[in-house]
Amino acid sequence: MSFRRWILPVLDKDGASLLAEECEIHPFLALLLHARGVRTAEELRAFLWDDIEDSDPFMLPDMDLAVARVQQAIDSGESVLIFGDYDADGITATVLLYTYLKGHNANVTYHIPTREEGYGLNNARVEEAAQNGVTLIITVDNGIAAVEETAYARELGVDVIITDHHQPQDVLPQAIAVVDPHRKDCEMAFRGYAGVGVAFLLACALEGDSDTVLAQFGDLVALGTLADVMPLEAENRRLVRAGLQQINQNPRAGIAALLQVAGAADKPLSSSSAVFTISPRINAAGRMADPNLASRLLLAQTTETPLALAEEVQQCNLQRQNTELAIMNEVLQEIRNHPEWMSQRVLVIEGENWHQGVVGIVAARVLERYGKPCVVMSINGDTAKGSGRSLPGFPLFDAIAACEPLLLSFGGHELAAGVGMKTANIDAFRKQINAYAAEHIPDMPVRELRLDCKLRPSQIDLEKLQLLAAMEPFGNSNPAPIFGLFDMNLDNITPVGNGKHLRLSVSRDGCRLSAMYFHCAVDELSIPCGSKVNLAVTLDRNEYRGVVSPSIIVKDIRYADTDQEILLGGMRTFDKVCRRELTADKSAVVPTREQLAHIYRMLKAKGAFKGNVEQLWYAADKVASCETLLTALQIFSEAELLDVEMTDDRLFVQCKPTTQKADLNLTPTMQYLVG
Repeated sequence: MSFRRWILPVLDKDGASLLAEECEIHPFLALLLHARGVRTAEELRAFLWDDIEDSDPFMLPDMDLAVARVQQAIDSGESVLIFGDYDADGITATVLLYTYLKGHNANVTYHIPTREEGYGLNNARVEEAAQNGVTLIITVDNGIAAVEETAYARELGVDVIITDHHQPQDVLPQAIAVVDPHRKDCEMAFRGYAGVGVAFLLACALEGDSDTVLAQFGDLVALGTLADVMPLEAENRRLVRAGLQQINQNPRAGIAALLQVAGAADKPLSSSSAVFTISPRINAAGRMADPNLASRLLLAQTTETPLALAEEVQQCNLQRQNTELAIMNEVLQEIRNHPEWMSQRVLVIEGENWHQGVVGIVAARVLERYGKPCVVMSINGDTAKGSGRSLPGFPLFDAIAACEPLLLSFGGHELAAGVGMKTANIDAFRKQINAYAAEHIPDMPVRELRLDCKLRPSQIDLEKLQLLAAMEPFGNSNPAPIFGLFDMNLDNITPVGNGKHLRLSVSRDGCRLSAMYFHCAVDELSIPCGSKVNLAVTLDRNEYRGVVSPSIIVKDIRYADTDQEILLGGMRTFDKVCRRELTADKSAVVPTREQLAHIYRMLKAKGAFKGNVEQLWYAADKVASCETLLTALQIFSEAELLDVEMTDDRLFVQCKPTTQKADLNLTPTMQYLVG
């Protein structure tokens, strides 16, 4: 089960007030920026108005060598191959550099491998390039680990220039140039570029002018940077802001066609909408078919061809969605079939022939749903391959590396990793990665929801919405602000959207607000009207018949007097009960007869319960601690009095028809606790 810890920062109102006065901005905007670490006038001007100097691309190691070699290739008419990657970052980087070099009369082609071919430069393609007369390969968004492949190219008389943004290993490829901002000898102040950002800097260095290159390729830089979830700080903010403006004012034909098939052609494109409309569709081509479909779309110039290509990309995205949904349903069924997994620290879930193009997305959804690090693997015969996702605080790469004797391959970083192994080793891997977690991080991290500040309901108005727009673009390192509406009266709950969503009416101090709570049915919110609640909300722009107003979106809701640390501690204790890891006094968790009777009568009266742990705790009148309440549910389930499904942050409890009394003392959990 998952319960998000709300984090509310301590605000320095005096410091924010001084910043507002010095920069002549609204105090509310200054308060939000100050809380996010913008403390000086110089930092504020850089954040709000892109008042920063262009980065000097020649501060990147080997950039001078790269420029000299590329210019030599252009001047002598050498055959140049750009070697890209199949995700949106790699595709946009490939299109950018290919178009730039083509526009400067280079003899250039490009290759983007499919997922079947695999990520990164490979010897087969190097050999093919050499046979076709290529004398220079330029990688984009890959290559930093291609030590063997670069050496092989050298043997065949092919020079290689690496442009990448991934972390270098101990040994760099022996290329003509290795251009990567994460090299230890890089002196750039900002290094958080996407692969397309590094390709952009190479084009700027070749051109000798960044403004000209940005005017032509800002849209590609923005899309690749957003798709690869790069930090929207410093230079990236300027690049993404300029690129979004370019798309909104004069989009290239392929992007315009993509927006049309996505039904978003008549709406301004923001960073958030780009991530949800354009990025998944570009990625879908590489996930489900051929990434060159997306590159051809971005390169298309005529009005007819882009639309036809965009329709093909759209079909790839629909196929991706259907495949993802089907796999996610199988994952959920696997978890239902193995309820003991819910108490494990790391989820490892496998299935037969799951599409490799979407297992990473499914892993991200499992993480979001259950709040646990996870690895999702597809079995293909006697081998299995998959992707993992993690929370900050649990180093997934280190945990997987600790299982290396069981693996065929692995790689990644703290929050995301890939892994391959023999199918026969999956169970051993599941045990070993959980053993690593138990030893190194016994108290696993929990999901957090960071609020920017509290708001009174009367403070939500159009002016606030306009002030928030100044903080765009939103994304990694600069998420859309989340506000706390505390001590609100829950006056009414109305199902909308065929019952899939809720409209909540809340009030305080004579001010009433309407807020949307998406993807929550009316029977899944077990907080009765009349309760006092806290809400975590975002503000969005709503326009109806020409009138603009702020729309309030609920991200989370809880009782106003909830002690989140007591609840989180109770859930952790219950997990220890399920794992049989309790070292303290077990009797403190054992429910009394009176508590068991109270809890069962409440559930019997309801017939069924849907909601989260906190809501069940209140429904049971807090008659027992959180851990005792959950333990009681486990005991009732083992006695076959209740069907209990503990999934994510919600519980589904159903009373089972029975005519016989059950001896709860004989259940495995009670036997463990009382011995």
